[in-house]
Amino acid sequence: MAFDSLGETHARHAPQTLRDRVALGMVKFMRVFADAFFRQRYGHRAVVLETVAAVPGMVGGLLQHLKALRHIRDDQGWIRELLDEADNERMHLMTFIKVAQPNLFERWLIMVAQAVFYNFYFFLYLFFPRVAHRFVAYLEEEAVVSYTKYLAAIDSGALENVPAPELAIDYWKLPPDARLREVVEAVREDEARHRDVNHGFADALAEQARKKETTATSRPAEQP
Repeated sequence: MAFDSLGETHARHAPQTLRDRVALGMVKFMRVFADAFFRQRYGHRAVVLETVAAVPGMVGGLLQHLKALRHIRDDQGWIRELLDEADNERMHLMTFIKVAQPNLFERWLIMVAQAVFYNFYFFLYLFFPRVAHRFVAYLEEEAVVSYTKYLAAIDSGALENVPAPELAIDYWKLPPDARLREVVEAVREDEARHRDVNHGFADALAEQARKKETTATSRPAEQP
């Protein structure tokens, strides 16, 4: 997968609707605090980022599962995709904990961030699933850029290219002598895929809404 200088495999998704702009605005708001707190500490940023990033897939998978049960219908593969995403993000977290070794304050921050974000995202997905998927997609866009900057810091020598954790070597099936750079590249590819999947889910929900509106407006008026 080829990335450009900003860590993008294609142009970013331009907001098309108010929902899109709200989703992007929330992500940009979160980015301000992440940049102010972590600055160039990319390993520590990754730990907290992945704590948050592992939540949406599990929440979305749960709510899609319940929706499929209520409507007695097939989920079109959404549940498995979302649960796989959550598990993948969890492995990102396990990997960067080995790399960054978060301190006591950062571990406390992880617990608070997860508690707040879980409740926020649960209700966002419950009432506005399209916004929720677009929000995650934009979050992943920012993650791809962050990991590209992480790679640049390694390449410049600002961060040591330490040996890859054994956990990461096993999970991504990397060479036994793999280094941190190869791990970050693998994580960035994962994030790019999650970005595209969630943009696709948001687009699918938007299309479903358009079809419902078209069907509703095309129905003949009831006779008095």
